[in-house]
Amino acid sequence: MSVVQSEMEGEVYFPSPEVIAQANVPDWEAAAEFARNDLEGFWAEQANELEWYRKWDKVLDDSNKPFFKWFTGAKVNIVHNAVDRHVKTWRRNKLALIWVSEDGKEERTFSYYSLNREVNRFANIIKAMGVTKGDRVTIYLPRIPEIVFAMLACAKIGAIHSVVFAGFSVDALRGRIDDSASKLVITADGSWINGKIFELKRTVDEAIKSCPSVENIIVVRRTGHEVPMEAERDHWYDDLCALPIANGKCVTEQLDAEDPLYILYTSGSTGKPKAILHTHGGYMVGTYTTLKHVFDLKDEDRWWCAADPGWVTGHSYIIYGPLILGATSFMFEGGPVYPYPNRWWQLIERYGISVFYTAPTAIRGLMRFGEAWPNKHDLSSLRLLGTVGEPINPEAWKWYYRVIGKEKCPIMDTWWQTETGMFMITPTPVVPLKPGSATRPVFGQEAEILDDSGNPVPDGEEGYLVLKNPWPAMLRTVYGDDERYVRQYWSKYPGKYMTGDSAKRDADGYFWIIGRVDDVIKVSGHRLGTAEIESALVSHPAVAEAAAIGLPHEVKGQAIHCFVLLRAGFAGSPELAEELRQHVSTHMSPIAKPEDIKFVDKLPKTRSGKIMRRVLKARAQGLPEGDISTLEE
Repeated sequence: MSVVQSEMEGEVYFPSPEVIAQANVPDWEAAAEFARNDLEGFWAEQANELEWYRKWDKVLDDSNKPFFKWFTGAKVNIVHNAVDRHVKTWRRNKLALIWVSEDGKEERTFSYYSLNREVNRFANIIKAMGVTKGDRVTIYLPRIPEIVFAMLACAKIGAIHSVVFAGFSVDALRGRIDDSASKLVITADGSWINGKIFELKRTVDEAIKSCPSVENIIVVRRTGHEVPMEAERDHWYDDLCALPIANGKCVTEQLDAEDPLYILYTSGSTGKPKAILHTHGGYMVGTYTTLKHVFDLKDEDRWWCAADPGWVTGHSYIIYGPLILGATSFMFEGGPVYPYPNRWWQLIERYGISVFYTAPTAIRGLMRFGEAWPNKHDLSSLRLLGTVGEPINPEAWKWYYRVIGKEKCPIMDTWWQTETGMFMITPTPVVPLKPGSATRPVFGQEAEILDDSGNPVPDGEEGYLVLKNPWPAMLRTVYGDDERYVRQYWSKYPGKYMTGDSAKRDADGYFWIIGRVDDVIKVSGHRLGTAEIESALVSHPAVAEAAAIGLPHEVKGQAIHCFVLLRAGFAGSPELAEELRQHVSTHMSPIAKPEDIKFVDKLPKTRSGKIMRRVLKARAQGLPEGDISTLEE
């Protein structure tokens, strides 16, 4: 890539002729025009590259907006395209997954043939537990191969998986198990985090005390430390694998394209997380198409998405998308700086990773350690880089491009959401890049920046980001709450999908994402609801009321800052502030631990009692507070 003067505004990086020549979509304009002129034809063409038990009667059914349906009448199962079909081809002996433990002492590899065997085994076990089509299964596992097997096994038999990030604490896990009414929980004895054990099984035991729907718990041995096991309810996975019932073929269920695949909880501004529902057919087509177009994966590539399978990035681009493409995925149990800040670069060199996808917060964190660590390693296998989870600031983009990509790897800065299931605004390798911009909507999508009244704002001005067209991998509803789905996403601008993000567009049609407009804080790419954080604080006996805001942080993107009103009889102190920080960490997640807690006498509120977090944020940064006419006296 090269930076050249052009008619486009700002600093622009143009792809090399070599990148254009090998791209899966060499002509961006032609593909965009085809999708713009024939949305259904475009998606039908993509879907026809996959296998279906029965083809669709209709590509898009928009007769009951905003409850869109895709590929109606089709019969399919995402696992057929992710695993089954590859076993019938030369790919049966191709590596599907390479896994490395945190300490680097363990390596496990699975061909598509052996992956199929593991998925069959897990599916047989889940069926033996009485789980059938439509039942919910909560998966609370670390970054180990068994999380892949478990998710695929659920999908194979038509069960709905609900993966909970294995860093969430008791309360968060309990709420998700209870809301989904899961029949089965799949967990591990523990997980390794920076050389220490995180207690997963004990967290599950505590969480399910008030979850009557749970009948069985399957426990994978990972750390090997002793954990309590309740007879008849708790089962070691390796013991189950040794039973005759576990072995042999498990038939992949032929499902309707609109049958539910999974639910995944995402933080909302009202406190209770939203259970986002995705389905087999459209989600399959969306993740396959976007990964193929944006990251240009070839059979010889080694793909590493460094996210956790517990988030949507892991669902779409560690599990389903790469497997549908027949790619070789790399999975690492640990983080980027343990035991040293060269861990990732060491692994890229050792395993010949060619396409690497991570979060801006990780890039910013690694920048602090300087260039000497990555420069120790041969990173020449890399040909494409990517970012996900939050906007990347231009300085971090340039460091990533220069130091890691050696000025030859285009950076695919992707904007999307748990709700969208797939990339929504992103370049492809042939698109000229501007550091900090996610560039343009994917083929078939149109985006707008609107003001409060729904009018388009002029280029260069900030407004609400909306999406105009339905897309195959879109959420179908909030599980169990259709009314919330309509209210949250489709009511502010009828007929248009409200993303909840603010953004601006430049004169070249490039989109610049700014951040959340609702009460959600993005810490290191993880969405955390202010109401959940505040609820955790108020559950402490010293706290009467609390408000949480996100403030800019050079590494995390945003950091959580809290304002706390204490109950009578309590006095603020550094010791109490630290106790409250730990309380949030314990009751929600270590990710949610506040950066700072301030004790205050009152909080700015509207007359209806809504806390004005906008005002707190302005005060904290020394900025104008704007219109405060709605504040109570």
